[in-house]
Amino acid sequence: MTREDQRPPAAVLFDALGADYEKAFAHAPTHLAALEWLIERLPPASRVLDVGSGTGRPTAAALVAAGHSVLGVDVSPVMVELARRQVPEAEFRHADIRELPLEPEAFDGVCVFFSLLQMSRAEQSALLRRLTAALRPGGHLVLATVAVDVEDVEVVFMGQPVRATSFAEEDVVAAVAEAGLTVLARQHTTFTPDHPEGAPEPHLFLHCRRDTGRP
Repeated sequence: MTREDQRPPAAVLFDALGADYEKAFAHAPTHLAALEWLIERLPPASRVLDVGSGTGRPTAAALVAAGHSVLGVDVSPVMVELARRQVPEAEFRHADIRELPLEPEAFDGVCVFFSLLQMSRAEQSALLRRLTAALRPGGHLVLATVAVDVEDVEVVFMGQPVRATSFAEEDVVAAVAEAGLTVLARQHTTFTPDHPEGAPEPHLFLHCRRDTGRP
């Protein structure tokens, strides 16, 4: 097995995309609206976890600009290096979120923007439970995904081959609820990445809260 074969598929994909991913997605209106929604609900000087933090823009940059402390985690070393340069006020770790220890109730907010799609369904559900446990009661989580009923299918994303897994919309909502979150709002949109090989994608954004007393 080569070193490349041992790397997580998401690392291979996003190392290859690098700054092109930011150019393609950073100005997506529904993503920016979800960030605004979260920022409006965060207490001053909150601590926020950004799962799949990419280049640091727009998510970590917007949160830092609003006065919050950000821990970004990404499996791609290329993305982590870009983020450290672009948003030096935030902390970024090169790690697989599935393996990173998370302290209970350590964060006021969590962002999960399109960072589950290279995980199995069991891994996605388990991670949602861990992220909920890492949220303080009353804390908020925003999640974005491509809500289609596919499991380990090969797709071409911005010219790169990748295998993807997701849930149909109601199954995403059920997984979030089973993790201990209340869905406060849903936003649907179709977005085409700003890329020569970008294709329209059905995006689902969930605005969620960990309620007091929930596990």
